[in-house]
Amino acid sequence: MAKAARLLALVQVLRRHRRPVAAAVLAAELGVSERTIYRDIGALRGQGADIAGEAGVGYVLRPGFLLPPLMFSAEEIEALVLGARMALEHGDPALARAAENALSKVSNVLPDDLREMADGVGLLAGPVHTQDTAFDPAVLRSAIRRERKVRVEYVDAKGARTRRVIWPIAIGYFRDARVAVAWCETKDSFRHFRLDRVTAFGVLDSRFPRPRRVLLSEWRKLEGIESS
Repeated sequence: MAKAARLLALVQVLRRHRRPVAAAVLAAELGVSERTIYRDIGALRGQGADIAGEAGVGYVLRPGFLLPPLMFSAEEIEALVLGARMALEHGDPALARAAENALSKVSNVLPDDLREMADGVGLLAGPVHTQDTAFDPAVLRSAIRRERKVRVEYVDAKGARTRRVIWPIAIGYFRDARVAVAWCETKDSFRHFRLDRVTAFGVLDSRFPRPRRVLLSEWRKLEGIESS
């Protein structure tokens, strides 16, 4: 394994652990010697990594260390490019612009060889066929970030119209629809709302009674989705 890739792998292992990890454990996971781990810890510290600990005790990486662009692997670059291309296809205009800007920023800071790799990634995002919405989805994304309740008028699949106050916690992007995941005060449970069936939309001043991350975790458990 090349040194750059090995240092990247070591950082990723350290980030998975909140408690000190012995050099022997790190060496076994990466398939290298303990002596190599000691050298690599020194190299990462030289690059600014705040790694606490010592030989015989274990090591822990404190938050805040950012890897230099050189440390992106080929697969990580492919993942970044594909994710940005999917946002360009699936997102609302503001999200698409943000994805394009982010991809440009990543490309500008990459070394020449990796920039050529990013520009030539052969992973494409296909077009989607979602219906237009009666409101700007960027406003909904802002409400999710700020944990604000939303009042909507909604038409379900049978044509029934209802007014509800919901706590939006996520948006699912699918080929034929964009769907908001939310706690519905009317139903007192989680519900899914197709954005193209929302006929009226307004953000309220009221915040969620509980943190969004907690609500999202509860929804994941109900849906049988592993946390990431």
